[in-house]
Formats: sequence, C-alpha cells, structure tokens
Amino acid sequence: MNYVLTLVADRAATTLDAATVAEIADAIRAGPAEILSPGEAVDLPCPAPPPPAAIAALLGARPIDVFCLPSTGRRKRLLAADMDSTIITAEVIDELAAEAGIGAEIAAITARSMAGEIDFATALRDRVARLRDTRLTALDRVAARLRATEGARELIATMRAHGAVTALISGGFTFFTARIAADLGFAAHFANRLQDDGQVLTGTVAEPVLDRNAKERILRELAQRHAIPLAETMAIGDGANDLAMLATAGLGIAFRAKPVVADAARARITHGTLRAALFAQGYRLSEFRE
Repeated sequence: MNYVLTLVADRAATTLDAATVAEIADAIRAGPAEILSPGEAVDLPCPAPPPPAAIAALLGARPIDVFCLPSTGRRKRLLAADMDSTIITAEVIDELAAEAGIGAEIAAITARSMAGEIDFATALRDRVARLRDTRLTALDRVAARLRATEGARELIATMRAHGAVTALISGGFTFFTARIAADLGFAAHFANRLQDDGQVLTGTVAEPVLDRNAKERILRELAQRHAIPLAETMAIGDGANDLAMLATAGLGIAFRAKPVVADAARARITHGTLRAALFAQGYRLSEFRE
C-alpha cells in the first residue's frame, strides 16, 4: 500500500468507533487498520488517495480530521510553527491592543490581515503605530496570560525526542516568541522586534518586517542548515501569512485556519488538537512525550 489514510477524532466531542473505521476501510479498500490511539486515531493503509469528498460524505458531521499521506517519509525532521492562534491560543497584538484600550480597533485589522484582505506588513505597521506610548509593563502582563494551545507541548516534545529540529516562526514579536519558545522547548524562534525608548513603545517595528515571504525563507534556510530535504519538513499555521510556508513544507497543515488558508492547505486540523499533527505522521500515543 503506497498511502496511509489517518483518521483523528476530536476526543472531547466523539469517539472513533469500530463501525466508523470499518466503513471507511471498506470504502477505500484499506489494508489492516493500525490503532494509534484507542478511540482517537487510526491508520488505514490504502492503494491510492481516496476522493476527499467521498470520505467527507461518509463522515458527515462527525468531528473527525482526515489526512492522506504517502506511506514512506511520514515522520518529519523539521517543524516550523506559527505562534499566534496556533501554538498559543491568543493573538498577541490584539492582547496588547486591549491593554492600550483599542482592542476592537486593532482586532478588526488583524482579522482582515489573517484572511488575506490586507498586506501583512502594511497591517502590522499600522497596528504597531496605534500602540505608540503603550508602557512596556503591558507587555509583561500580556506575556503572563498567554497559554499554549492544547497538544502543543506534546507536539514539540515528541518531535524533539525523535530528533526533529523545532522552530517558532512568527509574524508577532520577539518579546513573546522568546518566552514561548523557552517554555515549550523550541530550539529556535524568529519574529519581529518592537521598538521602544526604554519605557514605552515608539509605535515602530524593526525593518524588514517578518512576513509570509520571510517565513518561507526561514523554513528553507533551516532545512538547508540542518541538511534536511524540504520533503522532510512540516509547517503548521492558521493565517494568510503562513500560506507560503505551508506550501513549501513537505507537510503543510492548516490549524483551525481561516478559510483562505484551509482551502489552500494540503492538510487540515479542523476538529482536533495539535496532537493530530503527530498522528498524521504515524506516531502512536505510546510514543508521545510531554
């Protein structure tokens, strides 16, 4: 069998039961099922990628994510991850805006940028300018309340334990990526640098802005530096700023993404947690690390 269809259930909402697995296996003429996590994830070897619409029709509204990858080379040796709304649950710039009392104003620009309606660099400069005179103590308050997305620690720890390079590549800010990278165990982090006068933000960001092209470039540079073929890399993100990185990686996963990203990505996590990115690579629950 040249391909593997992986089913991953949102374990908070449903269970991947034997009847569902059997129904899908029969439809795709699958080989023997391999249970990755009882009731949560299963691999089904198959001769060719089945039509996504056919699988979607069989699953209906059940909250189950589906991946279909070549059976060889599934485990990736480099992980490039977006931060905001991917590795962490929040959009940091929106949190900063709330501290400055302009939350709704900034959130509207953020939403349009992530949907691909506004150029990212232009939107970032505009939002940062509106944060001028925000005290640096606000950054500490925001950092203190940031929380990792469910499954993020397992994803990073497990891939590192199996020899993968892990990098946080964010269109956000180094003040926050440094802390998140240290907390979750990323080997490296890349982001934009907010400028300040020692007490308040100046409303500017260091140039050049780390945008979608820079994210892709960093992915390529990391792969080259560590002698890892692009086919053996994985990228994960949720916004339009991640599109180039997702397209370049051997496995690009849209995580609970905006429609423009979900439609373009070759793989999607719509229902489950970041654990699904491990199951997509064929990791068994017994191999997970925290």
